[in-house]
Amino acid sequence: MQLTPPTLALLAERLQAERKRQGLSRSQAAAVCNVSPSFIRDAESAPERCSLGKLLLLVQGLGLTMEVTGWPSVVVQAQGASPLEFGQPSVVLGPPPEDSTP
Repeated sequence: MQLTPPTLALLAERLQAERKRQGLSRSQAAAVCNVSPSFIRDAESAPERCSLGKLLLLVQGLGLTMEVTGWPSVVVQAQGASPLEFGQPSVVLGPPPEDSTP
């Protein structure tokens, strides 16, 4: 899912669905993710008001991953010149990583 202001509501729905899929109450998820239960409520209802750092705690605590893509692998800047401008990165929310242990 590419995150943009219009898709933040979808992020909220998916975070809530994952928490419920795992059978966690808001209080339990808060304890696991090291955030407050009120933050869980806010993340599930108005994620645009939440800090990215705390959203990452929630995402990782639920066993999900969040990835930023679109960054250039090399930034070229001539001495005294402005850096080259690249497009804005996108943020992708994905499923938890697969366990590769046998």
